[in-house]
Amino acid sequence: MRIRRSRALAGVLLAAAVAVSGCSGSADDSGGSTADLAADAPAAGQAAQEDAKQGAGGGSAEGAKATAAPKATANHIIRTASLTVRVKDVPQALGEARTATETAGGYIGDESTARDATGHERTRVVLRVPVEKYDEVLTELEGTGKLLQRDAKARDVTDQVVDVESRITSQRASVARIRELMDRATRLSDVVTLEGELSTRQADLESLLAQQASLKDRTGLATITLTLSETPVKKAVKDDDDPGFTDALAGGWDAFVTMLRWLAVVIGAVLPFAAVAALLVLLWLKAVRPRLPRRPERAPATTATTAPGPLPAHRPAAEGTDGDGKG
Repeated sequence: MRIRRSRALAGVLLAAAVAVSGCSGSADDSGGSTADLAADAPAAGQAAQEDAKQGAGGGSAEGAKATAAPKATANHIIRTASLTVRVKDVPQALGEARTATETAGGYIGDESTARDATGHERTRVVLRVPVEKYDEVLTELEGTGKLLQRDAKARDVTDQVVDVESRITSQRASVARIRELMDRATRLSDVVTLEGELSTRQADLESLLAQQASLKDRTGLATITLTLSETPVKKAVKDDDDPGFTDALAGGWDAFVTMLRWLAVVIGAVLPFAAVAALLVLLWLKAVRPRLPRRPERAPATTATTAPGPLPAHRPAAEGTDGDGKG
């Protein structure tokens, strides 16, 4: 008992000494030291009060220890699931999923619908349901058709929730201390410094509150991603696989249509080049060619036969020959 009383007395003396030093520091030192001493004085007084309470009785020490380290009373688990179900009618199955979700107290999130080349519809929807109705809603969704795939996950975030709550409590106390110091501050420099510190701590507090809200939303509502696809329609198989006249006619028509398509493609590919070539030829004939110098025309070749030349004159007979040319 004497030891406890001495501890309490020492704590009170320590608080008084800090308060006196704070008063003297406010008269001599700058605004920064004033804020630090003012912040330490309440902490020292609080520590002295806690020591005095501990000296009053042994049971109060255990209560203080219990309040210093709060523990979570329930586990906080984030549950997510992914389902792929094949159904005959996607809109009808989607309506059933909506009804099951709303009945459980949840809501519909993102939704997207697409249709493939064969005309089959495929829908993907995100459902948010309370954790208490999680298993029940999963069972109802699996019963809407043929289950193709299921993937469920659970992540325990209890430690993270407790840590965020503790940091929020400390940050709120810190903001309250800054506000008290601002009320006591008398110098303009102290007020400016404390305002900047208050803005920083309030931003940190808002960030922690946003994390707490996100954790509460994810742990309170489970997320189910449901994918619905239609069952492909099976074609009837013919007993006779031998081709007939109608099959040949249909095949020939398909080949003819395919040929026309390819011809159209070829014409479409060649048409720009043909248009450019025709334009160039027209430009040559109308603009360029008339301006070129013309060459002189050649005389046409005569086809008439030339007249025979004159016959050679009769040469006189040589001497010693008669008129017949004989010697």
